[in-house]
Amino acid sequence: MRTPLATLPLALALALLAPAGPATTLTATAATTDARADPATRAAAIPRLRVRTEVGGLDIPWDVKVLPGGTRLVSERDRARLSTYAGARQTTLDFPSDRIWVSGETGLMSLEVDPRFEQNRRFYTCSGWEKSGGGHDVRVNAWRLSQDGSTARRTEALISGFPTTSGRHGGCRLLIAASGALVVGTGDAAQGRNPRNLKSLGGKTLRLDRFTGKPWRSNPFRRAGSSNKRYVLTYGHRNVQGLAQRGNGTLWSVEHGSYRDDEVNLLRAGGDYGWHPVPGYDESVPMTDQSLPGRQRGARWSSGDPTRATSGAAWVRGDRWGRYEGTLAVAALGSQRMIFMKFDRAGKLRWTRTPQALRGLRLRSVTRTPGHALLVTTSDGGGGDKVLRITPRR
Repeated sequence: MRTPLATLPLALALALLAPAGPATTLTATAATTDARADPATRAAAIPRLRVRTEVGGLDIPWDVKVLPGGTRLVSERDRARLSTYAGARQTTLDFPSDRIWVSGETGLMSLEVDPRFEQNRRFYTCSGWEKSGGGHDVRVNAWRLSQDGSTARRTEALISGFPTTSGRHGGCRLLIAASGALVVGTGDAAQGRNPRNLKSLGGKTLRLDRFTGKPWRSNPFRRAGSSNKRYVLTYGHRNVQGLAQRGNGTLWSVEHGSYRDDEVNLLRAGGDYGWHPVPGYDESVPMTDQSLPGRQRGARWSSGDPTRATSGAAWVRGDRWGRYEGTLAVAALGSQRMIFMKFDRAGKLRWTRTPQALRGLRLRSVTRTPGHALLVTTSDGGGGDKVLRITPRR
């Protein structure tokens, strides 16, 4: 059923402008502030930003993706609702929403659109799921959108069995890499041994074939005896909320810390990222515990204390973005802002910047459009959430 959106007009501009204030040069473990300028940043053009509401009336929109032709596909976590919008009209998709398991931080979460969508109409979700025989898990499903855009039919479960408890730390971010592999970031379900247990799918990044659901052919543990272990790309994570691939092909993750140390990580196949909150679920331990056996990969950025609750992320592209071009735009739920992070070619953090136009907004997901705008979802709840379109004003 197609219904008009009461919360538009679409192009109503907030016209919030970022001041040409300073950025900060940071170490990889320093908290983000805007106290002192990086000389190169100060000398270059930092564009003001325009923030517009594309659609409103949403409730915890967990993700937004762009379909060919420009239509947006949106998931709402707690409503377990899939919808599309184009212009001033919205379509709520008919799909088996009663099978979505919603509890705590888990519900209908990440989306990804197949690169061959125009031919196969496929897209993917990661969500809580009510099993037919009782119980629930978190899983990745493949769907086919009808030609008229009104109905989504589930074609298969590509991978299932991600651990759950109360719904806390359900993950779950999807990314189709340039190789064609489907990468999945999962949460640890607040169970201390999951992140470093290679037979558990929790607290990991996983990589699989998006058509067959089989482990990706170059996974580091692809010959393991455990079927779950064959999917593991990296482990030792707490709650992966963001995935992004840089232009040089490197994969990056964003995850929530405990009361401290949100992390942005450069992913290395087979890498241990050091979260091991045992005995029990001891959240006083470091996010990257270097006292563990073996080698632990350190974060490329860490929030320090307190946590910022970082979530979705996307690499910024396009000359009009000025000094923001080539940065990683990271949404922060807790500190209510967007943080632009500049890394050098080796992946070392050079500086961060938080524009005034994007402060005071509880942000979750970041998606880059084909035209290099950023689509960002708010996450306040209560039916007043939005998808925002962010562009540079030059």
